[in-house]
Amino acid sequence: MEGEKSLATLSFMELAVEQAKLALDSLEVPVGCVIVEDEKVIASGRNKTNETRNATRHAEMEAIDYLLEQWQKNGLSKIETEKRFSKCNLYVTCEPCIMCAAALSILGIKAVYYGCANDKFGGCGSILSLHSRNIEHLSSGGGGVERKGCYTCEGGIMASEAVSLFRSFYEQGNPNAPKPHRPVQVPQ
Repeated sequence: MEGEKSLATLSFMELAVEQAKLALDSLEVPVGCVIVEDEKVIASGRNKTNETRNATRHAEMEAIDYLLEQWQKNGLSKIETEKRFSKCNLYVTCEPCIMCAAALSILGIKAVYYGCANDKFGGCGSILSLHSRNIEHLSSGGGGVERKGCYTCEGGIMASEAVSLFRSFYEQGNPNAPKPHRPVQVPQ
């Protein structure tokens, strides 16, 4: 049984890597994901921050928004939508950032499987652990957003492939990166 899960996990992660490659081909930071329910891919996403000029258009948010739109068209209630998300797993090439990890917590996703760690912005253990019950409730301090609960995370799945895509992206240079406002001073 464990071997079957590993094969399925690798299969879904390969689909996420394909989405990341599409992002790279579009001059986006190469992150891709798929959302799986009952062992079937029901949504996919890739980074589109440069394409849309919207910094929130991460792969996870693209897939989430697609599902919300489809489920709304199908007439699912808020409670039915919550139940569906609670049965879904996310496979993503890089650890979700703090924004995406918080969104996944609010939606009540079941589990996240990711490739490489996100040492600068990771929300599933690298910087914050928004997937865990060991953090303060996000609604504390008044006016916050209710979390549906914690979700499990497993990292390091096809991490070398994810890192390789990032290297390719940064080696080619990011043509969409902001230009420095001041000249860069080289130490002498």
